Amino acid sequence: MSKRPSSQFCGRTRREFLWQAGGGFAALPLVSMLGGDGFFTSAAADEGTPELINPLAPKEPHFPGKAKSVIFLFMYGGPSHIDTFDYKPTMYGMDGQTVDVKTFGRGGKRNQGRIVEPRWKFKQYGESGKWVSDLFPNLGTCVDDIAFLHSMTADSPIHGSAMLMMNSGKVLSGSPSLGSWITYGLGSENENLPGYVVMLDRTGGPISGAKNWSSGYMPASYQGVVMRSNGAPILDLNPPEGMTRQTQRRILDRLLERNHAHQEPRENNTDLAARIASYELAYKMQEFAPEAVDLEQETEATQRLYGLDNDRTSDFGRKCLMARRLVERGVRYIQVYSGGAHNDDNWDAHGDLERNHNHHAGATDQPIAALLKDLKQRDMLDETLVVWGGEFGRQPTAEYAEGSGRDHNSYGFTMWMAGGGIKGGVSYGSTDELGSAAVENPLHVKHLHATVLHQLGFDPNRLSYFYGGLDQKLVGVVPVDPIREIIA
Repeated sequence: MSKRPSSQFCGRTRREFLWQAGGGFAALPLVSMLGGDGFFTSAAADEGTPELINPLAPKEPHFPGKAKSVIFLFMYGGPSHIDTFDYKPTMYGMDGQTVDVKTFGRGGKRNQGRIVEPRWKFKQYGESGKWVSDLFPNLGTCVDDIAFLHSMTADSPIHGSAMLMMNSGKVLSGSPSLGSWITYGLGSENENLPGYVVMLDRTGGPISGAKNWSSGYMPASYQGVVMRSNGAPILDLNPPEGMTRQTQRRILDRLLERNHAHQEPRENNTDLAARIASYELAYKMQEFAPEAVDLEQETEATQRLYGLDNDRTSDFGRKCLMARRLVERGVRYIQVYSGGAHNDDNWDAHGDLERNHNHHAGATDQPIAALLKDLKQRDMLDETLVVWGGEFGRQPTAEYAEGSGRDHNSYGFTMWMAGGGIKGGVSYGSTDELGSAAVENPLHVKHLHATVLHQLGFDPNRLSYFYGGLDQKLVGVVPVDPIREIIA
């Protein structure tokens, strides 16, 4: 009688023998890893399991975060750091002098330029003694709650690509925005409102448009929803004429019935969940969105605090007050734009710096200070991370032969963060004596993103989304640390 091949000992393969001999113990780590990656959920979906998971359902972060929501105050166009928060005393008296300085902006690369000294005086504020321009006298009273980042850098000095980088971490379109990553990672605490809201300037949207709040390769449930401060809060939200809410409810119920009856053969479970969740959210928002933005519910004193009684500040003030109300209702990420369209409709001061910045700072200073103070007195600032900044800064030299206009500067600029577990009354990093480039502790946009994610409870190097055969990350493939020096 011939012997069986050694690979078929007792009718079993080597793998089967080792599996049974170890009681399956060696497979436990594999089960844990597959479960952590969502393998079994995906497998269940492939088998046609009808249970759907709301993509915006609240989720646990990697560790307890200090912040629950983010308000990003986006100064579109690029405010001048040396005229706002980056005090350069040696520049006073240098106006008109030609100096050797390397710059790179819309006008290309240059090695020399005509100095435009800061057009506003600076004062010291708070216990920290932080120097702040006369452009922001109200915000100056809040410096002890703010961490200033004076050494920010970006990869592009051009608005479109720089905007995409600040919003999505990439200079090219097609990637999810910061708000999408946050709602993907945390979900939403409110079933009746979007998890991610965008409020645009009344002059229009920024360059690159909706790409700045796109969900990219993620489901559309994670993209930003544009909300208005006047009129209907969300465009195209109401049903077509003649369609009642009862009819809408029946449509939603039929969708769910079809799914449970397996009448959506082999459709991707995640996509179907996102579609049904989007319909359900739109249905609920028709009832709850108007209440969320009804500022008449606020006291007269609160409305005055935000500047709603002043034509100059009322528009941005309404948006800041709405942002606070949305945070109270569990919205995760709110982005508020100052400036839209082109030229002097935003902070892009190529011609008359004084006229441009007086206009935009005058419209935002009081509302931003009000937002910080209002959040603080309501005990909400500790759990709300507020971010201020634009896509880049501005150069210390003039762009043209005459005038005070400055070109773009991605080599060094200022942003700030407050609340959400961030230290107050601190300044980190610095630019050179002219403010032309970061020289001490240079920071990249990725460090800002990593810090935001960290404060929300995420390891920025672990939060990923599988797409195109890769574990995609907001901060990219190279590990990035948050700015630990400003974390309380």
